[in-house]
Formats: sequence, structure tokens, C-alpha cells
Amino acid sequence: LGVSPAEANDMASVTTMLTTNVAAVMAFTRAFVPGFKQRGKGHLINVGSIAGHEAYAGGSVYCATKHAVDAFTTAARHDLIATPVRVTAISPGIVNTEFSTVRLGSKEKADAVYADVE
Repeated sequence: LGVSPAEANDMASVTTMLTTNVAAVMAFTRAFVPGFKQRGKGHLINVGSIAGHEAYAGGSVYCATKHAVDAFTTAARHDLIATPVRVTAISPGIVNTEFSTVRLGSKEKADAVYADVE
């Protein structure tokens, strides 16, 4: 999922990643931030990735979605500046997760990517 070069992306995979990584963030924001504002407190925390700041080969869609999360979070912060609602983006670095296994197709392939990471 999302490991093809930019010109060879499978559009079904693109849609899956956009829905999961971008539209879901927007949907959760729409669902929860009005309540934060009404209560006069809350903290919107979106999980991005270092890939949202630095793109890499074979990650065009993933990197694009994480750039979108970062941009959306920044825009939300501007939108909410006059309220007590806090807005944060967390951008983890390279981490071997279940998503790595799904994305690369096997645990062995995922483990190989992270073999030299301490």
C-alpha cells in the first residue's frame, strides 16, 4: 500500500490512504472541535509523520497525506487562535508498526527496513 513510484500509484490505494489519513482527521475535527469550543476547553491532537515534512522515494501518497495533515492542523490552529482550544500536530519519526507490515506486504519486509534503526 503506497510504495509505488508517483507515476504508478494504484488509485484504489490512493483513495484508501486519503480517506484514512486525511478525511478521517477532518471528520474527527468536525465531530469534536465544536464541543471543545462550547465547553471552552479542549486539545485537538493530530498524528502526522516526519514524512509530512520530508518526502521520500516510493512514498508519494503517504508523504502527501501526511503533508496534508500538517497543513490542515496548521490551518485549524489559525482558525481556533481566538479560542481556548489548543491544536497540535505530532510527527513521529521512523517507527516499525503494524502499518509498516501492511504497507510493505509482510513483517519480514517491514523488519528489513528498520533493521539498522536503533
